[in-house]
Amino acid sequence: MQSRQAERAGTRGGAVGRCARAAGLALALALAATPATANEYDPERAGHPLRIIAYVFHPLGFLIDRVLMRPAHWIGSREPAKTVFGHKQR
Repeated sequence: MQSRQAERAGTRGGAVGRCARAAGLALALALAATPATANEYDPERAGHPLRIIAYVFHPLGFLIDRVLMRPAHWIGSREPAKTVFGHKQR
């Protein structure tokens, strides 16, 4: 009976040891991390004409996606439109 209790105590000690090693490794990785820095602002690249156009068209594309395309996909993925359009689940 005592040998079984000793075996159980040994396995618990092993699990605690693994947990302590994992916590130590996580702490070492967290302390070794370097701080992130932002890229330097370059006014030459920020003023590119296509970038300025993209500032205008990106919100429009987002709006078209949310208001028109996603509802159209939802409708096309339901029966009977699913059969007509040949929509297949991934």
